[in-house]
Amino acid sequence: MMRSFRTDKRLNKIASAIKSRQQSLGVILENIHDPHNVSAIFRSCDAVGVPKVGLLYTVEEFPKLSKITSSSAVKWVDKEKFSDTKSCFDKYREKGFKIYSSLLNKAAFSLYELDLTEKVAFVFGNENRGVSKEAAELADKVFYIPMRGMIQSLNVSVAAAVTLYEAQRQRMIKGMYEKSELPEQDIERLINEWCDK
Repeated sequence: MMRSFRTDKRLNKIASAIKSRQQSLGVILENIHDPHNVSAIFRSCDAVGVPKVGLLYTVEEFPKLSKITSSSAVKWVDKEKFSDTKSCFDKYREKGFKIYSSLLNKAAFSLYELDLTEKVAFVFGNENRGVSKEAAELADKVFYIPMRGMIQSLNVSVAAAVTLYEAQRQRMIKGMYEKSELPEQDIERLINEWCDK
């Protein structure tokens, strides 16, 4: 394969993005219907350094993701499909993740009360129904984003962005973006893979 895009500038950008990927930060999208919302969340994940998105679809059809609507973020963020909530959560927990589902209820913690420098995966639910009862009950915690207006909900892609940028803020303060969570051999392998994308 011809590698005409291996300029120093591109290689440096790719290496920087890979080293900034937060292997300890995950996102699970549960039955989100609108592919534009899904694509927007992928863009936020790429921007903050989330390496993989779990697509948990137990009711809705899997969304058709476009490189155009996501500004090619789907090319840079891996995805994994799930059709069962428990098996999805079990897989994340096997890797050491705590699972925090977004839900406005009395038991929910404010986003700003959570330590997001831990190994954590956020769950965001359907535009109309929110996260399912099962996804809320199986989560380690449920959380909400504080709001001061009359409307007590945000578009799901906005909620995901707000949440991820709070995680980035906490992680930047702790210096977690300064040293890669990946071993050197994985960084080299990904650089080679990304150069061919």
